Amino acid sequence: MRFPLLQVGLATTLALTLTACGGEAGGSADSTAADERTVVIEHAQGSTTVPVNPQKVITFDLASLDTLDTLGVPVTGVAKGNLPSYLDKYNGDEYVNAGTLFEPDFEAVNAAEPDLIVVANRSAKAYGELSKIAPTVDLTLDWTSFKSSFVTNTEKLGTIFDKQDEVTTALADIDTKISKAEESATDAGRGLIVLTSAGEVTAFGPGSRFGWLHDEFGVTPAIADVEAATHGDPVSFEFILKTNPDWLFVVDRDAATGEGTKTAQEVLDNEVVARTTAWSKQQVVYLDPAPWYIVMSGLTAVNQMIDQVTTGLTK
Repeated sequence: MRFPLLQVGLATTLALTLTACGGEAGGSADSTAADERTVVIEHAQGSTTVPVNPQKVITFDLASLDTLDTLGVPVTGVAKGNLPSYLDKYNGDEYVNAGTLFEPDFEAVNAAEPDLIVVANRSAKAYGELSKIAPTVDLTLDWTSFKSSFVTNTEKLGTIFDKQDEVTTALADIDTKISKAEESATDAGRGLIVLTSAGEVTAFGPGSRFGWLHDEFGVTPAIADVEAATHGDPVSFEFILKTNPDWLFVVDRDAATGEGTKTAQEVLDNEVVARTTAWSKQQVVYLDPAPWYIVMSGLTAVNQMIDQVTTGLTK
């Protein structure tokens, strides 16, 4: 059963507790007290008390960077490299280079004296060390429950940065767009999601990294038992032909990482795949790897992903 974004957000208990600090007993809250509010965030690795509207933020989560950028929240430092074009400004010298998504530069982070650090799927292993430097939250995305996980993470950021109204509006807009995507998928037929990398092809099904195309958009899976693993289940071209999807949704990992020598279209352009219904009917949708593979969620990326699926199914 699928729930609208706002219902999911309301049904998910965030355990967010606001506390006003710094005021005298019996006194009225002044601007200083408001600036010293804190919020307890429940996250993937426990709970963390963080300041409301932290001034210095370092994020190792591109989805959170995406959302904060969309909400107009400034950040101090990011994990640079492989940033999508719409977030390219964060490669600038005015932003602290906090390391990579997998390997933080602990010295640079410590020197920046952050008030908040955000980690997620790729950087979660560094949570312990980073939390010794500053309050750290782990907004790891749950692939098996993509939409509700995305909603919860977005609402947490909205609470931390006093952007609840903006978040509510943004999620309502996304919910409407998903409903339209579902309409497009209703009679579209069976779909298969594949990722190409170094000439190899892996497949993804419901509950996997890209599975929300099935779980939320309602695209009927061409096969339901594909292993829900980070890089999918390795498949052959013969497997694709045997599965014979009506639609192929393709993510080009090499295009996202700048590796490899063949594009996804070149990898799939062979006499075996050409015999599939998807190829013969020109129903192959090449998904932008920046939001789908690099960023993975975030307000802007999710909007882009929904638009790509809707456009692909209605072209």
